[in-house]
Amino acid sequence: MRAVAQRVTQASVTVDGRVIGAIEEPGLLVLVGVTHDDTTDKAKKLAAKLWGLRVLDGEKSCSDIGAPLLVVSQFTLYAETAKGRRPTWNNAAPGPVAEPMVTAVVTELKNLGARVETGEFGADMKVALVNDGPVTIIIEL
Repeated sequence: MRAVAQRVTQASVTVDGRVIGAIEEPGLLVLVGVTHDDTTDKAKKLAAKLWGLRVLDGEKSCSDIGAPLLVVSQFTLYAETAKGRRPTWNNAAPGPVAEPMVTAVVTELKNLGARVETGEFGADMKVALVNDGPVTIIIEL
């Protein structure tokens, strides 16, 4: 499981011209990619890592200040670009495997007490954000 967490002052996801998820205060925008051997245990570990990641202002975490998270599925995080100019997606899990794993991350974040907004799995999403810092962290489990 791979994630890119960005400290933001605001972020949103739009599908078909309609905002489906947004945070309007400092928090994290998290892009989540799933590979073939990921498990719900990894999803829970990722959620805990995100919830406790001390990258917000004053070295605080979302759990410290109740900051929101916007979680967006992102299969392209597993792009393979070693050969040629066209990426391959062989390392990305197919939708029926990946969707439950992204849902597990969101569910665990909520279980931990997080306020979570989401994108729409498999949709053509437009993601807007104001990266604060900029702070961008790659997490690999």
